Amino acid sequence: MQPPTSVAPTLPTPPASTAPGHTAPRNALWRRATRNPSFMIGLVLTALLLLAAGLSYVWTPYSAFEMNMEAKLQGPSLAHWLGTDAYGRDVASQLLLGARASILVGVIAVGIGVVVGTALGLLAAAKRGWVEEAIMRLADFSLAFPAILSAIMLTAVFGPGIVNAIVAIGIYNIPMFARIARGSANTIWGREYVTAARACGKGAWAITWQHVLPNISATLIVQCTIRFAIAILAEAALSYLGLGTQPPQPSWGRMLSEAQTLMFQAPLLAVFPGVAIALSVLGLNLLGDGLRDLLDPRLARKR
Repeated sequence: MQPPTSVAPTLPTPPASTAPGHTAPRNALWRRATRNPSFMIGLVLTALLLLAAGLSYVWTPYSAFEMNMEAKLQGPSLAHWLGTDAYGRDVASQLLLGARASILVGVIAVGIGVVVGTALGLLAAAKRGWVEEAIMRLADFSLAFPAILSAIMLTAVFGPGIVNAIVAIGIYNIPMFARIARGSANTIWGREYVTAARACGKGAWAITWQHVLPNISATLIVQCTIRFAIAILAEAALSYLGLGTQPPQPSWGRMLSEAQTLMFQAPLLAVFPGVAIALSVLGLNLLGDGLRDLLDPRLARKR
C-alpha cells in the first residue's frame, strides 16, 4: 500500500491590476511635481513659450513682414492686439515669430554644448591623467571668450547672421557642460557598483555608457534648462547689437533695438518683447529649479 501523495496547494495568481508596476513611482513623482510651485510655474511659462512658437507655424494675426505705414505706431486695439511698430507691422505677429527664433537658437546651441561638452567631460573622467588635464585647461581657455565676444569675432570674419550666433553660443556652452559632466562623472566613478563593474572586467567605455551616463543624466537635464534660458538672453543681446537674427526675420532683441528710439512715442514697443524675454527666462529657470528638486534624491522633499 502506497502512502497518499501530498499535493501542494495552488495559490491564486493575483490579478494584473493588483500586481506592483511602474505606475506607482511615476504617480508619486507627479504628485511631488504638482506640489512644487517652482516646477509648475516654470512648466506653464515654458509651455506658453513653446505654444507661441508652434502657433507661429500655422497662424499669426497678420503677416509679420507686411508693412502698412498708414497704421504705424498704433496702440493695442481689437484690430491689432498689441499695436503696430514704426513700419505698421503687427507686434503680436512679430512676437510669435520671435519666439520661434529664440527656441531655434536655444535648442541648437544647447544641443551643441550638451553633445560635445558631455562627450569631452566623460572622456576626461574616464581617461584621467594628461587627457583630463588637457580637456579641462582647454575648457578654462574657452571660458575667456563669452558668447557675445565670440559672435563679434565670427561676424568680423563671416558676417552677421543667426548661424554665427548659434555657433558662438554653442561654443560657449561646450566648456560649461564639459566641466559639469566631468565633475559628476568623477563622483560616479568612485561608487561601489562601478568598482564592482571594473572587477568583473568591464572596460572604461562600457562603464561610462552603462553606469556613468545614466546616473548623470538628471544633472545634465537640469543644466540644459538653465543654459536654454541663457541662450535666449544671449540671442536677444546679439540681435540687439545687430549680430544675431537679421531683418526681415523678427527677433525679440531686434524689436527692443528698434523700439529704443521710440520710447516717448510708443513705449509699449519695448515693453512687450522685454516681458516676453523676461517670462521665458524666468520660466526656464524655475523649471530647472523644480527639476533639480524632483530628480535629485538629496533635494527631493516629501510633502
